[in-house]
Amino acid sequence: MSKRPGKILVVDDDKVVLRAVTEILQREGYTVVAIDDAVEGLAASKDPTVDVAVLDIRMPHLSGMDLLRAIKQGRPDVEVVMMTAFATVETAVEAVKAGAYDYLTKPFSNIDEVSLTVAKALERKQLKDRTRVLEEQLSVKGQFEDLIGQSGQMRAVFKLVETVSYSSATVLIQGESGTGKELVARAIHYRSPRKDKPFVAVNCSALTDTLLESELFGHVKGSFTGATANKKGLFEAADGGTIFLDEIGDVPPATQVRLLRVLQEGEVKRVGANETIKVDVRVIAASNVDLARAKDQGKFREDLFYRLNVITVSLPPLRDRPEDVPLLAGHFLRMYAGKMGKKVTGISPQAMEALVCHRWMGNVRELENVIERAVVLTSREVVDVEDLPQQLRESPGGGGDVEVLSLAHLPYAEAKRLAMRAFERRYLSALLEKSGHNVSSAARAAGVDRSNFRRLLKQYEVVRGPLQQPMAKPKAEPMSA
Repeated sequence: MSKRPGKILVVDDDKVVLRAVTEILQREGYTVVAIDDAVEGLAASKDPTVDVAVLDIRMPHLSGMDLLRAIKQGRPDVEVVMMTAFATVETAVEAVKAGAYDYLTKPFSNIDEVSLTVAKALERKQLKDRTRVLEEQLSVKGQFEDLIGQSGQMRAVFKLVETVSYSSATVLIQGESGTGKELVARAIHYRSPRKDKPFVAVNCSALTDTLLESELFGHVKGSFTGATANKKGLFEAADGGTIFLDEIGDVPPATQVRLLRVLQEGEVKRVGANETIKVDVRVIAASNVDLARAKDQGKFREDLFYRLNVITVSLPPLRDRPEDVPLLAGHFLRMYAGKMGKKVTGISPQAMEALVCHRWMGNVRELENVIERAVVLTSREVVDVEDLPQQLRESPGGGGDVEVLSLAHLPYAEAKRLAMRAFERRYLSALLEKSGHNVSSAARAAGVDRSNFRRLLKQYEVVRGPLQQPMAKPKAEPMSA
């Protein structure tokens, strides 16, 4: 979701302060609605394009605290900054409880204090907006369980899943480890006429040859050492439903022959038995190796390959669909924040940029692990770059060949945009550091006028010195208006 310029509502019965705050915010490029009456301000707050409200606490007819509560009741998404000339700890606590983001004491120590506070409030509002959009997109994709994506490649997968679900044809799912092959298999099953029957999944690479045959086809008592009773196999357990054979490429040749019989005849023979048992099972197989190449190399039976390869679903690696990363990251963030009971509501733009630029050789599973780790480690409401593993923090901000390699999997236009953004943020941060976080000095060094330089800082989300802490302890003595 692209950012739009913020719309700020300012309500203060003191027209001098109202005009001053309006001019400060308009110089920052915001659209400002300035109102000197609290009742009129409440009506104006119902405008759905208002992002942040800046309210004076003491006003006639309707106090700023009452206005804050009324705005939060009607528009809980609007961030509110309070202004007061009579700052006390009790006032600050009351404002926080009522939903205020921050507050400013009058007279202002400098205009940067006003613009920075509003900028941070707006950033929080826009982060909430982005999260809401992702949730709406996820609700649409929810029909595919946890199979998530909005890229062209994934939309093609969704369409193919819908098309093949209603048949009983065998499906072969090809894709790297961690791309979600079992999720595709489940999506096919639960859209099929067999959805009320069993879905049985087995990892063929996790079992020894003998144990795999026993698990798949069952055995009779005494057929081998330890076979103390008759046992039903997974094909029998899946009768009427679907069996998912993961990592089918690791099945040994002898078992491949028995699988071929099931596909050809629709019957299984338990290990050690003479009679066969009829089964009605749809087979979905998956492999992270190229079965066609394995067939050509003599490592996989040709006749079994053609029986399995009736319909092929190819899952793209995550590095080839970076536009899906924000959607997946948001999904995992909400999932693990809920599981852990932590109030983690979003991912900062810088952290999201690092996630999008990463190559994800471990695919969706690796991304899920990174987000789970970040939720565990963060002490903030928003996951930031510092919460990510070291290899993600170094990309794409490191520069040189490392940076180029970290973007090489992206389309040219997207790679160029991210590289330029990373360079400009580093350049602005370096200037600020060199000038001791003096905006005027840094602007002179850059050859840019002060207002444009501050606009660049806001655009690239470069922090100007230590962040202002929300609801910091106010000065002990009242301050005059």
